Amino acid sequence: MSLRFAIVIAIVSLLPRPVFAQGNNHGPEQTLFRSANRERTAQGLPPLKWNNALAAAARQHALRLAQQDTLSHQFPGEPDLAGRVAQAGARFSTIAENIAEGPDAESIHEQWMKSPPHRRNLLDPQVDSVGISVAERNGALFAVEDFSLAGGALSLQDQEKVVAAQLQSRGLRLLNYTDDARRTCALDNGFAGNHRPSFVLHYATADLQELPDMLDQRIQTGRYHGAAIGACPSGSKFGSSMYRVAVLLYE
Repeated sequence: MSLRFAIVIAIVSLLPRPVFAQGNNHGPEQTLFRSANRERTAQGLPPLKWNNALAAAARQHALRLAQQDTLSHQFPGEPDLAGRVAQAGARFSTIAENIAEGPDAESIHEQWMKSPPHRRNLLDPQVDSVGISVAERNGALFAVEDFSLAGGALSLQDQEKVVAAQLQSRGLRLLNYTDDARRTCALDNGFAGNHRPSFVLHYATADLQELPDMLDQRIQTGRYHGAAIGACPSGSKFGSSMYRVAVLLYE
């Protein structure tokens, strides 16, 4: 889904140079930030808020792009987008990323707007925050935009709704056993409640939109037809950037 907008011909051993725009209203990061909000305003969408944690995650990935001299949303040994953003301390319920290489910020933004998936990220009404970073190598700019719907204010009920939507999209019927699921969530393992499930999964995640592989595999067996979801405070064990969830599956 990514576009490489310029090809670096000369290959040298120079390390990439970060081009960070903090305190500089004319740097490439601020240019991309202003351009994104200009496009959103033109579409009647609220402007994105700058998020320092997202910018920190974008910075680490932009440096990797420049070091590798190639475009990828994840390199071997690197956490995925959700992991990078969580490590940087951001909490979210939706996450997306644009990456590109180009000669300048204006060209990069223009090409993103011409690419349907990148344009969708820029104009997504379901995101409200962004962090942007740019690194330079051999005169080429490697840019990363990380978008999110900030999740700090999500209630437990809202967290459960996000997970519930993922389960419903997989054909499961939601059961009104939320109290059981929330009591179960507060445990390290096992089940608490009156309606014993066939399968229980406790997990902590930075991205509520993504179900754990183990849960997906269980659902795909076709054995389960109902589910209950419970969220609970993450506490110091998991950190403020993570959500804590229990999913109960019923045959």
